[in-house]
Amino acid sequence: MKKVLIIICLFFGLNTIAQLSAVKGKTAYNFWLNLPDSSILNNNPPILVFLHGKSLSGTDLNRVKKYGVIHEIEKGRNVPAIVIAPQVANGSWNPDKVLEVLQYVQKLYKTDTNRVYVCGMSLGGYGTMHFAGKYAHKITAAVALCGGGNPKDACNMASIPMWIQHGNRDEAVPVRYSREMVNAIKKCNDGKNLIYTEIAGANHGALERIFRGDEMYDWLFAQVRTAANEVPMVGVPKKAENNDQGKLQDKNTKSTPATGTTSN
Repeated sequence: MKKVLIIICLFFGLNTIAQLSAVKGKTAYNFWLNLPDSSILNNNPPILVFLHGKSLSGTDLNRVKKYGVIHEIEKGRNVPAIVIAPQVANGSWNPDKVLEVLQYVQKLYKTDTNRVYVCGMSLGGYGTMHFAGKYAHKITAAVALCGGGNPKDACNMASIPMWIQHGNRDEAVPVRYSREMVNAIKKCNDGKNLIYTEIAGANHGALERIFRGDEMYDWLFAQVRTAANEVPMVGVPKKAENNDQGKLQDKNTKSTPATGTTSN
């Protein structure tokens, strides 16, 4: 019986991966690294980068587990990708440092460079737009929640699928900052790669629930960069048209003018 148990343990040991690990001192940002099971890891997996909000900043990496992708993984969500979740100590996200973390992981593992995704909320929403604005050619698609960006980056962002979401009752980062980016992106290519969802009645923290659903992950992983170095956008799944309160409003081509920028 003891031999049988040993064989079983060895079998599963060869076919599973130690999932979540902290990586410190290797790049400018310390980060969580979550590996999928070996059947995915050994077959050029995609990469998903999660950028946290201001409240999770600091030097205690465990703070990054408070909400978002890593939090959901610890609750049992199976993400079919290598997940990277860096931590910024203070201030804004630096797109060069985010790229450093991404490239460090890409050197460690053989991954699908045509499937690299970024998502973030609040300060992380800003970080997502800044990263996509500077390094759109390095990623495939992005989701920015209740953030904002620099309109000068809009045409770079317009080259890849972007899903921007914001609650219209957000007092921490007013919805006008997402609207401003939506309008700037639309001026570049009529928003052909853009989805904008404004959530009626939602405040700043309400968008955290998006990490708990399937729609964001399904949409991101459906986007693939082609051999021609283009990313033809796959639309939002039908089930994303209604959230748990039935108040999602898809405003892909409808937004109001806005000015100004901020960070949170």
